[in-house]
Amino acid sequence: MSASNGKKKYRGYLTWTDDMDQALLDVLVEHHNSGDHTVNGWKPHVYTAAVRNVREKCNVDVTKDHVMSRCKTFDKHCNILGRILTHDGFEWDQDRNKLVIHNEDAWNRYIEKNKAAACYQHKVIKNWDAISLIFSRDHTATSEDVSAGAENGQEVAMKVAEDFRDHTPSSPSTSGPSSQYRPGPPMLTQSNKQDRMKRFRTKDALFCMSGDIKNSFQISMKSNETQEEPKTACPKEIFAALQAIPNLARDDLLRAYCILTSSDRKFECLMALPMDMRKDWLLIEIGKK
Repeated sequence: MSASNGKKKYRGYLTWTDDMDQALLDVLVEHHNSGDHTVNGWKPHVYTAAVRNVREKCNVDVTKDHVMSRCKTFDKHCNILGRILTHDGFEWDQDRNKLVIHNEDAWNRYIEKNKAAACYQHKVIKNWDAISLIFSRDHTATSEDVSAGAENGQEVAMKVAEDFRDHTPSSPSTSGPSSQYRPGPPMLTQSNKQDRMKRFRTKDALFCMSGDIKNSFQISMKSNETQEEPKTACPKEIFAALQAIPNLARDDLLRAYCILTSSDRKFECLMALPMDMRKDWLLIEIGKK
């Protein structure tokens, strides 16, 4: 480590402090709200602004590579935690900056299929509101859904085979009068009957499983397709509306912003209320009341 112009200079790996994270995220939130965060990443001038802000406020000579690396870390946190929080039994503690697990059995089942999530049981993630706002994504149709689809396919296949077995015609009875006898399907020997059942179960089980897995796979692939985004309210409009609410704390504003930018309906509900009721309604939405 060397010094230049009074600033700490680092090469390679950089340890980020809370103040450095705050300086970086302040810039990213501002430019995210301005539409500078595209599907292809940040526009070049955002990195310039981020580097300058961290340098000036924290007296650390960071580079664009440092900022890009930190953004990857934030994106990883948001991806893993975002998936966790879509499941029942887990929520985020805003005060302790930690995951709250209400159902230990559900957690054990989840990390059994998602090994990378295990370390987040006790991990402290500060600035979650800003991170989730900037790096959030849709977490529908995960690999768990495909696995569940395959299991459902097996259940369907087994039931089809059982139904077929229960309804397989037996040999016609000759104990009654000949006038009541009605010809049935050709009689099968026990060997042929078992062979026919085996062919049916194998063929139809594979058919049912492949159909169900195909549907689950299509759901999973659909989540990765580029889809036309529905028309949403302008982030600047939402942010301006929140700033206009008297005495709304900064953290509450960010939490509300995160909710409203993901739901046009909620923003419409907010704007339908008189100004003196908006703050109370928002506090209810973010769980403060």
